[in-house]
Amino acid sequence: MQLVLVFVCFFVWSTCFTIGKTTLAFSPPVFLTGVRMLIAGLIILAFLALFRKNDLKIKKHHLFPLVLYALTAVYLTNILEFWGLQFLTGAKACFIYSLSPFLSALFSYFQFKEKITSRKLLGLVIGFIGFIPVLMNQSGAEQLLGGVSFLSWAEIALIVATATSVYGWILLRKLGKEDAVSPLMTNGSSMILGGIFALIHSFFKEGWNPIPVSNYAGFFQGVLFIIIISNLFCYNLYGSLLKRFTATFLSFAGLTTPLFAAFFGWLFLSETVTWHFFVSMGIISLGLWLVYFEELRLGYIVKSKDLAKTV
Repeated sequence: MQLVLVFVCFFVWSTCFTIGKTTLAFSPPVFLTGVRMLIAGLIILAFLALFRKNDLKIKKHHLFPLVLYALTAVYLTNILEFWGLQFLTGAKACFIYSLSPFLSALFSYFQFKEKITSRKLLGLVIGFIGFIPVLMNQSGAEQLLGGVSFLSWAEIALIVATATSVYGWILLRKLGKEDAVSPLMTNGSSMILGGIFALIHSFFKEGWNPIPVSNYAGFFQGVLFIIIISNLFCYNLYGSLLKRFTATFLSFAGLTTPLFAAFFGWLFLSETVTWHFFVSMGIISLGLWLVYFEELRLGYIVKSKDLAKTV
């Protein structure tokens, strides 16, 4: 059942790239991030206050990692993601997030001393190579935007967003597994903090008059869908799954997300996917396969009946 929830999480989460791209037509990215996160965080903490008051308790030494999580996984990740989505297809943006398992393996090496063997390193190298075909294939909007070498600024923004997101999940795993902080408490409090950071940023950069929204109905409808799907369902389900699986394994399973996002982008936004996408997916799958089975061999993931869980 836990493995089913893993893929349900990524299937549902993939819709947010299409919904987010649509909502950006009505509001700039930083304001969208701030409103979304602040409302979602208040809903989560209100739920805890009413039904699970014990989960609201945190200790003084938890404050710094919570603020760091808010800055990385909430504020930076989302403003960079939504900014980049203005110039990329939902499928390509989601594809770049497939860097997560490789970055997760590197962060886990430093944070949890998880061993990187020669086979695991080979998988990481193959995976990184797999990103080259799709990153070199740029749309007209990306080319006009400019960038560094063959990377557009939009792609660079998504790559940085992926790195801050993975680092945030590592912090969340540590808070939940080692410090026994509720994932709901971590997500709720960090979303409020991250939302406040984003709204302050937006106030000075995005021209409030009175607020930067061109279509209130479309904006709040999109925000509502993103909050329900991503903030309330997927964020917290992912946080719960991190107690059972390593961050690297969950990132491995997340390789299905670009395929789902490509389908929704084609269905609702008429976005096309080139052959570069599928070539890269195949190469990355090989790299991730090597990383996953090496983690299984090393004991970071062990099988118990029909599910894999961390030790």
